[in-house]
Amino acid sequence: MSALPFRRRVLLTLCGLLVVMVVAQVQAQRSFRSATLARPEDFDSRGFQFCRVPFEGGGRSGSSWSVDYPRADINLSMRLSELTRTPISRTPDGQPHHLLVQLTSEELFNCPFIMMTEVGAATFTPEEAKGLKLYLDKGGFLWADDFWGTNAWEWWEEELRQVLPAEDYPIIDLTPDHPLFQSQFVIKATPQIASINHWAGSGGDTSERGEDSKDVHTRAILDRQGNVMVLMTHNTDFGDSFEREADDPTYFLQFSVPGYAFGINTLLYALSH
Repeated sequence: MSALPFRRRVLLTLCGLLVVMVVAQVQAQRSFRSATLARPEDFDSRGFQFCRVPFEGGGRSGSSWSVDYPRADINLSMRLSELTRTPISRTPDGQPHHLLVQLTSEELFNCPFIMMTEVGAATFTPEEAKGLKLYLDKGGFLWADDFWGTNAWEWWEEELRQVLPAEDYPIIDLTPDHPLFQSQFVIKATPQIASINHWAGSGGDTSERGEDSKDVHTRAILDRQGNVMVLMTHNTDFGDSFEREADDPTYFLQFSVPGYAFGINTLLYALSH
């Protein structure tokens, strides 16, 4: 049998690569099903534990909940213990004891703080929306980070409105005179932090979606007492400033230093309001 024509071989190769990419993306989005989720005995009342919420993908972003996991969770917890007097929970080998917590689990209510990243890819089931609403009503705090551009914002806002309806929970812009910006460090503006790959590959650019993400938005939803219960940092990537702190000295100085200032302020605010 004669060999396949060159153009047909190329087409078959590209189709094969596409299948591999789609499978890899689906696996990344659904990988938390095989991840180790928090159990009641994992919680330690003696110290802070970073709680990350995994989720099924399906939004307008091709990424997943795990882009900065677990180094961002570990590093921010460690810097919190070093730069404040806040005790943190540690594993037997001395590492910060961070956790993955589902929105439908009872374990969620042991977390005074939860974080979600790449929320432009997040989808909530009715059960997850109900669980998150109850968690926030009981005094919980959600930080949503690392989503870029108009499409990602619109997707996230639509999903969030399943949890907190717009007529009851307006979204506001936080300004630097808000207490969150002064919990420990005085922050004059929310920094735009690009992923280290975008920053290095673009020669130092910080807007990952060009004109569509040139402005950083620090938005929030307040509880009945006027305290922030949902913080949304849009068009910036604090997770990478934590995860990649040791990868490049210039990146550390430009992004990790202000990133940790904002991150620690956020944790202190969440734990005290």
